[in-house]
Amino acid sequence: MTSALPFDDIRRLVAEMPAADQRAERSVRELFGSIRKPEGSLGRIEDIAAWLAAWSGRAPPVVARPLVAIFAGNHGVARHGISPRPMGATAEAVELCAAGGAAINQVCIAHDLGLQVFDLALDLPTGDITREAALDERGCAATMAFGMEAVAGGTDLLCLGDLGVGNSTVAAALLTALFGGSGADWVGSGSGADAAMMVRKAVAVDDALAFHGAHLGDPLEALRRVGGREFAAMAGAILAARVQKIPVLIDGLAALASAAVLHKLNPAALDHCMLAGRPPQPEIAGTAERLGLNPLLDLGVDHGEGVGAGLAAGVVKAAALVSSGMAAALPKA
Repeated sequence: MTSALPFDDIRRLVAEMPAADQRAERSVRELFGSIRKPEGSLGRIEDIAAWLAAWSGRAPPVVARPLVAIFAGNHGVARHGISPRPMGATAEAVELCAAGGAAINQVCIAHDLGLQVFDLALDLPTGDITREAALDERGCAATMAFGMEAVAGGTDLLCLGDLGVGNSTVAAALLTALFGGSGADWVGSGSGADAAMMVRKAVAVDDALAFHGAHLGDPLEALRRVGGREFAAMAGAILAARVQKIPVLIDGLAALASAAVLHKLNPAALDHCMLAGRPPQPEIAGTAERLGLNPLLDLGVDHGEGVGAGLAAGVVKAAALVSSGMAAALPKA
């Protein structure tokens, strides 16, 4: 039996999320309307700037301290042969980021983004979700709280990324728990999975759902039973960003599954979020559509580690500069 007590603060925060600053949003839209230019000539740049203003409370908006936060975790379910990569590949990817040699490092340099990689006990994989819970309640709530600390340094745009061997299977299990269906409906190819491996992924998801059964009706209980540390941390980061008026860029299936937990608790929970890019996989695109997230870019990027979010951040920063620069050029009343 579960007490739900460790999740009480999370539920309260989700229920009491602050709303958008409509005055700031209106100010930015009025700004673009007052400038001599063809109507709609800036396309979605106007919408992005207005979104930034609405969720930061600043008009015109400013992006001065953007952060790419990558959460890395390992999963006990990986023992079932659901990934072509060994579990040690997660730590290797973290080390590559630390050495500056990952793709996300170069994207961050190109767009002047901060980067933090959070190693979530890689030497201690979560429980095998086909036969036990990934985390206990207290551990899941604590990991969400840890994710909340990612925005404690004063960032004004949060870009989410993840690393974790087997986490596409975990994301599929979490999405199946939240939205229904079977493992075959949600699993994707992941990082080079062949047909036989995709079958194993679907079986693992179905086994997890069968084992945890009726306990998955509550989104937070689903998160701790069939999720993982990076999922809990990303959900916490998204939640903390909302409370602190920080817009969020989401990238990849794991981040979407984490976001879906909050969306299930409160359909307005992701209004401060934007999807970085159009997902190439149908299951990810379908998830984004369910969550009401409209992709910003369409580059076919499926690399993970926050690369899509980092690329999208460049566009978001440009939108902020367009609105502030044009505002400065207007004649004073």
